[in-house]
Amino acid sequence: MSVYHAASGSAAEDLFIELFSDAFGAEKAGYLYSQYHFYDIYQNSRYADFMIENGGRRVAIEIDDEASHNRQLVSSGKFYDDLLKQNSMVHLGWDVYRWAVRQLQTQPELVKDELKVFLGGHPRLREIEDYLPSQRGKALDAGHLELKEHQRAALDALAEMRARAETIALLYHATGTGKTVTAVMDAKRCCGRVLFIAHTQELLQQAAQTFSALWPEVSVGFFCESAKQPDTHVVCGSVQSVALHLDEFAEDAFDYFIVDEAHHAAAETYQKALAYFKPKFTLGLTATPERADDKSILDIFKHIAHKLDIQTAVEIGELVPVRCIRIHTNIDLTKVRFNSVRYNIRDLESRLYVPERNRLIVDTWLRYVHGKRTVIFCVSVKHAEQITRLFLEKGVPAQAVSGSMKPADRREFQEKFVSGTLPVLCACDLLNEGWDCPETEVLFMARPTMSKVLYTQQLGRGMRLAKGKESLMVFDFVDNASQYNTPYSLHRLFRLKDYRPGQLAAVPHSQKAAEEELYNRGEKPEALLDWPVDATDYELVDLFNWQEEAAGMISQMEFVRRVDVQTETIERYVREGKLKPDLVVPMSERRTFKYFKEETLKSCAEQFGWRLIDDGNRKELFLEMVRQMDMSYSYKPVLIKAILQHADKKGRARLDEIVAYFRAYYEARRAAGLPVEKPNSLFAKGGYTDREATRNILMNPFKRFEDMQMLRHTKTLGIIQVEETVWKPLTEAEKQEIQRICEEKLEQYYARMK
Repeated sequence: MSVYHAASGSAAEDLFIELFSDAFGAEKAGYLYSQYHFYDIYQNSRYADFMIENGGRRVAIEIDDEASHNRQLVSSGKFYDDLLKQNSMVHLGWDVYRWAVRQLQTQPELVKDELKVFLGGHPRLREIEDYLPSQRGKALDAGHLELKEHQRAALDALAEMRARAETIALLYHATGTGKTVTAVMDAKRCCGRVLFIAHTQELLQQAAQTFSALWPEVSVGFFCESAKQPDTHVVCGSVQSVALHLDEFAEDAFDYFIVDEAHHAAAETYQKALAYFKPKFTLGLTATPERADDKSILDIFKHIAHKLDIQTAVEIGELVPVRCIRIHTNIDLTKVRFNSVRYNIRDLESRLYVPERNRLIVDTWLRYVHGKRTVIFCVSVKHAEQITRLFLEKGVPAQAVSGSMKPADRREFQEKFVSGTLPVLCACDLLNEGWDCPETEVLFMARPTMSKVLYTQQLGRGMRLAKGKESLMVFDFVDNASQYNTPYSLHRLFRLKDYRPGQLAAVPHSQKAAEEELYNRGEKPEALLDWPVDATDYELVDLFNWQEEAAGMISQMEFVRRVDVQTETIERYVREGKLKPDLVVPMSERRTFKYFKEETLKSCAEQFGWRLIDDGNRKELFLEMVRQMDMSYSYKPVLIKAILQHADKKGRARLDEIVAYFRAYYEARRAAGLPVEKPNSLFAKGGYTDREATRNILMNPFKRFEDMQMLRHTKTLGIIQVEETVWKPLTEAEKQEIQRICEEKLEQYYARMK
């Protein structure tokens, strides 16, 4: 089956990132994963333009030209292939949203409004960190299984939790470090029936094989589209099938419940299963680390029993240590345009497509690693081909590889690479995902990137264990950059400010201490004896990272949400210098983002007499505002009553329905001969248009609630929405109280008018 893949133009993707930054803040755009690799239902390689995780759900975003949506303008093969791609995304349990390039160009405000509706006004985003390499499959033998230290520690922690009568936990271990084995051994120790759920057939097959190998005494079956075996001792079920057929199971049918890929657990299908079954113990498995914004997972699983990150994976011997050599170039990246996710590809190509830098890459290989199997990560296919030609001119077998390569060619090059007959692969995008070559000895990071995920994913391609492989050597090609567009490197990734050529960047502590002692004596570690590096060379590395600095701060957008003053006031105070940002990030000549420390927020609130608002007290402040509602006109209670009547379960009401409610309310009073409003009021005069009524509503009653960040107007979609942290926790009793207060306030108001 042929597969079509053409990434959307980089200019369109850059524009989308810019709109995303405007909607949610530049620091949030860092969570966007560009060109996310996945496999469709036929196991063909695919790429989503963007992937993001929001509240435990994965969201795929596609940016298409208009022809992609028009059956008359594209070939039938391309049209149906796009449908397969989208359907496969849905099958994986992702939310999928698509925009046309022309929409980004001509309707930017509409796109930003739609983003806020789809993702929420203040989405709970987190990094996608499933980039660690998985080890090659190993035959499991329960009689001779030797658990790793981290697995034994996890089993001990789980046993201790159960001894404390705890019934649910989350196990966070990096990809390829034996999460499923740990879970199976813990379930086996508990003896009872087991339900294992996941969202793909591949995960179910792997789990069933592990159960059968480690617990051969019990029956193992499947519950999915192709097989329904609900009565086996261990049931490996697809979350979709189990959620649709809960009536085939008793709620206490299982003693032990395992939820694989637990970062999906906030999704509705997972929630149905979690709410229905009443096991003695539930264990969630994830390779995604917990974060301060990762509330949805911990709300479900309560505690993290044990965790394992990339550094720890190296320390316990699941991934190889990493060594580093920094090669400085004279390429200037300071003028390359960038956003919070990546460099402008055209600017980057114009800077990097220079013979001097490419020759430096080839000369570095010839000097340092001649004959060692090396992957060179390049900016683009064109860049990979240029470097390949230079290697061939030097008589070095090399091959440019990319995502467009046929699988048969990929296998052929991989076999030659493993054997050493093809020592150099110049890769564009092929090796970011799915590369299975532990024998890789060296990586050249010749593609500058501001994406932590992309850099770490490329790094992971060489961190697999292999016989005789002491470590992975990484060459960081360090170009000149500004403070705000510095690319990732091993030193930025692992926060290492000291550099010596060949030093260990990721390593067990004991080994690092021993090598440090050698460096201090001016001696080379044994592993570097055949490398032309000087053990006395030393430099300090500037680790300033604006994304990390901003991560602990509050954007100006968020500052406005946290105090009970108008947006215009904050903007004016910043302009006048009364309110000074702690970090100003210049994205371009016309775009800067401003950030404030938490203590700056508090001191300014105290200085200017502003009241602090957070998600924990926003609802109470809203109720307080309703109870103490001051009324120059009758508009506020009428607006609130209109929202209560028309809001959906997410607190959204159409503005035209609000306008119709206002018209019906005041016209009913007029028809009954009752006071309508003050003489200067639009509604008292009558004869007004819907447009005039809309302007009046948004100017008077709405503005005060908006300034308090309690209501939001999505202009292009014609929606008024109650802030989620106000609407979601409101009980029915509180809504009835609000309704009663509004009616009392209106009674009192009209009594005063008489």
